[in-house]
Amino acid sequence: MDPRGFPTSLPEFQQAFPDEHACAAYLERLRWPCGFICAACGVVAEPYRALHRSSVVLRCRACGNDTSLTAGTVMQGSHTPICTWFWAAYLVTSSTPGMSALQFQRQMGINRYETAFQMLHKLRAGLVRPERDTIGGEYQVEMDEVFVGGRTRGEGHGVHHMITVVGAVEVRLRQEHEERAAHGRQEHAHGIPLKLRTYAGRLRLQVVPDRSQASLEAFTAENITKGSTVRTDGYYGYNRLTRYGYWHEPVVMEADPIRIESHLPMIHLVFSNLKTWLLGTHHGVSPQHLQAYLDEFVFRFNRRFYPMTAFNSALGLAAHSVPPTYREVYGQACEMPALE
Repeated sequence: MDPRGFPTSLPEFQQAFPDEHACAAYLERLRWPCGFICAACGVVAEPYRALHRSSVVLRCRACGNDTSLTAGTVMQGSHTPICTWFWAAYLVTSSTPGMSALQFQRQMGINRYETAFQMLHKLRAGLVRPERDTIGGEYQVEMDEVFVGGRTRGEGHGVHHMITVVGAVEVRLRQEHEERAAHGRQEHAHGIPLKLRTYAGRLRLQVVPDRSQASLEAFTAENITKGSTVRTDGYYGYNRLTRYGYWHEPVVMEADPIRIESHLPMIHLVFSNLKTWLLGTHHGVSPQHLQAYLDEFVFRFNRRFYPMTAFNSALGLAAHSVPPTYREVYGQACEMPALE
């Protein structure tokens, strides 16, 4: 068991959360680490607990106000046991390629596919911190856009309905004590792969309506720290970044693979991994849900060096997030065609 109190392996998970009561106690500690606080009167005191109801209810000893343990979390209004939610968070965050709703339904013995899909989608909605930091600062940032989606047939050459996704990733330099084999050379030697001196840091991905300057500049301002060095290709949509306080390093690629590999290697590697993940794990996603899957990919990517702690992070974020409604999950908020 990790010293911080969360499991780091499957046996530890089973030992830490053997039943519904253990999951409820852990969730309560996540929501109120300094003790239960009544939302009505603000008193900090040990509450009465109604454990035998469909949802655990905490009753304030001072004013008698009832607070549902799952209210204000992604589990709000769900009739699914809390332990099933814990299993969902664990399986999604600890599995390297992630998990599709169909696979989760089979493993958990859930009767309806829609239930499994909604659970995973609500967890994805809680994987993003509303107050998350911008990236960059002392690190250079590679930024580019990519089209996600399948081919469009029967509408003429060059016509497509793919979705535009903008990405930005930090480029970090390995420290002297991290990997000595990574210093001195950037290529393989005698058939032995050597780690590169640089590696990808934090990542941001977002669906945008188009490749216009306004869309790209809005993404930059929201996700990248002002004063950062931003490396892009020669697309005109990035021409005004210097006006907004960024150090801009554009290079016209002209479809030259050598220029692409030398100037924007990290973000193109991210895009390649993203497409492989969407097709390999989820076999394609619909446009209206694409941003939720991007959020899951970013969450997984930014925690790839310590995947077991991602379970605690996912539950901690989910415990303070309001879930999307049924209409928001299945509503036609986006009229773009389905991806292939």
